[in-house]
Amino acid sequence: MRIHTALIAPTLLAAALAATPALADPGRTGGKQTLTEPQIRELLEKQGFTRIDDLEFEDGMWETDATSADGNRVDVRVDAASGRVFSEDMVSTLSADDIKAKLTAAGYSKVHDLDYDDGIWEADAERPDGKNVNIRVDPKDGRILGVEND
Repeated sequence: MRIHTALIAPTLLAAALAATPALADPGRTGGKQTLTEPQIRELLEKQGFTRIDDLEFEDGMWETDATSADGNRVDVRVDAASGRVFSEDMVSTLSADDIKAKLTAAGYSKVHDLDYDDGIWEADAERPDGKNVNIRVDPKDGRILGVEND
């Protein structure tokens, strides 16, 4: 079998680029495909939000200021993977103690500085390997939405 060396370099380059995760690409987070800005705008409009301003992708979530269906200006976050919308006027079904218990059960220790902000619980904690992290948690079911190094 004869291999054409002129084809090897471009093929290896294409394979390397395909395997490299996109850096700072809002369409991807942690290797998972996520919703794009136009998709997020459409999703929010379908849920009654208008005047969607300053839509930015930050820390694995889309964030914006918008007018809710009842006419109030609210801060809104959207889970980039699931499209779940969280707004500052949402009521959490879980307490700070519930969130702390869920994070402890998930293997985190030294859970502290719990804060319910813009419809999402945030907490600082320590991973099993001793690294300090900031964790975002769903206020309805306690699902971990994102973990960042502190």
